[in-house]
Amino acid sequence: QVQLVESGGGLVQPGGSLRLSCKASGSIFSINTMGWYRQAPGKQRELVAAITSGGYTNYADSVKGRFTLSRDNAKNTVYLQMDSLKPEDTAVYYCKADVVTTSRVQFPSWGQGTQVTVSS
Repeated sequence: QVQLVESGGGLVQPGGSLRLSCKASGSIFSINTMGWYRQAPGKQRELVAAITSGGYTNYADSVKGRFTLSRDNAKNTVYLQMDSLKPEDTAVYYCKADVVTTSRVQFPSWGQGTQVTVSS
């Protein structure tokens, strides 16, 4: 079994910052890509940013230059630093990890989601 635990969401004013963290634990052999998705009310879930085990990152155009994704492979943890937040960044943010278990089974694992609200 694999669990993803997210933290760091909350309420922030426009222009403010938040840092999300997501730690994977359980029967993990390795993790390939880790990343964050978000889903706003009435909208489909969308990719925010992703990072490979080698550190290659990919960002949605809407967050480029404002969000920074990083990971600590030793801790199976991914971080999303969100700066210059806008009201349109309001959403539930979900962590995703492409996990290879100790049984060598690969599957995508999702966190429970953390709310980010940007409002004055």
